[in-house]
Amino acid sequence: MPLPSAGPPWVLDRKDLGLLLASLRSSGYRVIGPRVRDGAILYGEVKEEGELPIGWRDRQEAGTYRLERSEDLRVFDFHLGPQGWKPYLFPPHHLLWTARKDGGTFRVEAGATTDGGPLAFLGVRACEVAALRVSERVFEGGVPDPTFRDRRAALLIIAVECSSSAPTCFCPSMRTGPEVTQGFDIVLRELFSPWGHRFLIEAGTDRGRELLQPLPLRAAAEEDLADLEAQRQRVREGIHRALPVEEARGVILANLEHPRWEEVGRRCLACSNCTMVCPTCFCSTTEEVPSLSGEETQRYRRWDSCFGLGFTQLHASSVRSSISSRYRQWMSHKLATWWDQFGSSGCVGCGRCITWCPVGIDLTEEFAALRTKAASTGAKAGGVPA
Repeated sequence: MPLPSAGPPWVLDRKDLGLLLASLRSSGYRVIGPRVRDGAILYGEVKEEGELPIGWRDRQEAGTYRLERSEDLRVFDFHLGPQGWKPYLFPPHHLLWTARKDGGTFRVEAGATTDGGPLAFLGVRACEVAALRVSERVFEGGVPDPTFRDRRAALLIIAVECSSSAPTCFCPSMRTGPEVTQGFDIVLRELFSPWGHRFLIEAGTDRGRELLQPLPLRAAAEEDLADLEAQRQRVREGIHRALPVEEARGVILANLEHPRWEEVGRRCLACSNCTMVCPTCFCSTTEEVPSLSGEETQRYRRWDSCFGLGFTQLHASSVRSSISSRYRQWMSHKLATWWDQFGSSGCVGCGRCITWCPVGIDLTEEFAALRTKAASTGAKAGGVPA
């Protein structure tokens, strides 16, 4: 068949989803997608269609997550789990270089920047597509990070549009979803209705169109587009949390001494869960691992967190010794000063930090408390930079 053209989406019947996986694998991609593991839906290598979380959904709220079986056999009828795509582009523990003795001197060998062949991410939601764009600004601006750069260059993105809303999600107010509109090679929109179980499928790049060529596609009909529109409306109506992205910078910078920081600091455990599950946090440190023989040493980069007491250790003390100051640093950087560094918000509204906080601290609730104070005093510190 000819390459699927841009424009109106095509339809892929549910029974043919395995053919898409086969097309990806035959093209040399290692498919990374959602799988049920350890009581959650996590991303990992997917070799067969049956490894996907068919018939599973999750229930989430602040500090709460559980899986349950659904009445139908939808493939992507779940929300975001604790793991993002970040570990595959910015590994949690990564060898930077190895130095070995060589006669009277030494030689340095750089660590590998990639891990095998190119990856295909299957199941990237709209907020996660936005998070990838944010990470590109962080890792490819200024002095590019070679590991992120090389892995991102070979990456294929197969997005999946949300068919239901998570209670912790606030992507519409962050302008990052829930519809997938850009940044994908292929996008799937799962529909389940009297008209059948199928996917509206669309290619966003030439590479995506080539991968769709061997699939048995048919043009979308009016009932398919009507089902999609109705589903999108249900998803948006189900999202109740909000954090106005245009106001965040000004409100936070005008309230750096607000007593709310102390209040949240008394609840926060400084466990770093929010930074570990965040798709855009990028704090890291380095460590040296010398051999016992003294013949070589290796330098690794590993994830770190601004919630750690030692993260800002200088000489004999930490710059931010209180939990409240560390929470303020995280939130003010994520929502305010990130704009000054990278020209965007560091938050994409995925809600992972709310779900996976052990004490249920809600980022949108904390911002609302600051915003109420700012409105009552008329305080301003400048909005989003142009």
